[in-house]
Amino acid sequence: MKIEALPLAEMRTHRSEKWRGFPSDVLPLFVAEMDFPVAQPIQDILMQMISHSDMGYLSSIPELGKAFSDFSKRHWNWDVNPEYVRLCTDVGVGMVEVLRATTQPGDKVLVNSPIYQNFYNWIKETKVELIDVPFIQNGLNWSVDFDAIEKIYASGLKVHALCSPHNPLGRIYSREELSKFAQLAKKYGVVVISDEIHGPLALSEHEFVPFLSVSPEAAEVGICVTSASKAFNIAGLKSALIVSQSAQMHELLAKMPMSVHYRSSILGAFAAVEAFNKGDEWLAGAISTIESNAHYLKTLLDTQLPAAKYEIPKCSYLAWVDVSGLGLGEDPSQVFLEKGKVAFNAGKIYGASASQFVRINLATSESVLAEAVNRMVKSL
Repeated sequence: MKIEALPLAEMRTHRSEKWRGFPSDVLPLFVAEMDFPVAQPIQDILMQMISHSDMGYLSSIPELGKAFSDFSKRHWNWDVNPEYVRLCTDVGVGMVEVLRATTQPGDKVLVNSPIYQNFYNWIKETKVELIDVPFIQNGLNWSVDFDAIEKIYASGLKVHALCSPHNPLGRIYSREELSKFAQLAKKYGVVVISDEIHGPLALSEHEFVPFLSVSPEAAEVGICVTSASKAFNIAGLKSALIVSQSAQMHELLAKMPMSVHYRSSILGAFAAVEAFNKGDEWLAGAISTIESNAHYLKTLLDTQLPAAKYEIPKCSYLAWVDVSGLGLGEDPSQVFLEKGKVAFNAGKIYGASASQFVRINLATSESVLAEAVNRMVKSL
């Protein structure tokens, strides 16, 4: 059963960045949050806690490790030790704190652009040196440059920061690719930190593989940072997870400040428990809607704006659209905003090679997507 998006008029009453970031005449399809109603089990636990004034300081929450472990086993056949699941404020904070635990200022950290723009911010915040090995682009296909990556690994790299599944490409790394990362990391003494926030949102016929699950080498060299926030549309509740798979990594992460746990939200932590324990039906409905919307957007673009090139993503609700054929200059997203009053993410924020792309949020209604394409056409 599909999840129906809330009406646009109701969404415009929301207080999040998506609905306050631009004037009211702009149609916002940029920031990655859904227009879907939150799953009922999550609503229920929040209402229960609020109605009982249960909003005090967060304490230990063993329920969360158990819930994530059970969810991982059901969805990915991944055996997670609940005691190796740590709480943090959000994935951004988790990535920063893990970088602090695994690097010193000046150490080299690798990313593969185009990549979610906050990877650049996390690297800047931790005062490490950014090393970029871009994906090899062939039209709309993006492949991993393993030869260049191995050279960087061998040069004294400290950390490889991985976005898996990939945002904004909608790409899922294969088991073979992840295994190769693990083998290289083991060989050269590199730590792989894998941001897996989009993992639960693999579309049908596509398999997401958690990095830590692929091999003993991955368990030894890897750390996962993830959350229920993206899959269950609860980013504002501020709760995420840092997961390790080996005793060595578990001990390393134990050196992080106590505040990493306690800066999370009690409401977010218990909402995540409900999401992982009782959210499967809602999640399946959300993915069904997203997949339908992905195909609908392709139909719209193919018929109304054929110069824009786009392939259905394998994961999540972010369409990665090549608009180079439209001849809109250095920043096509700005043209769409100024002339069409529709807001997308600019490709250039993800990396220099992506300046002619825009990222479009698919987690909405068909009517909103139709209006967005109509506004794109009007921009020309």
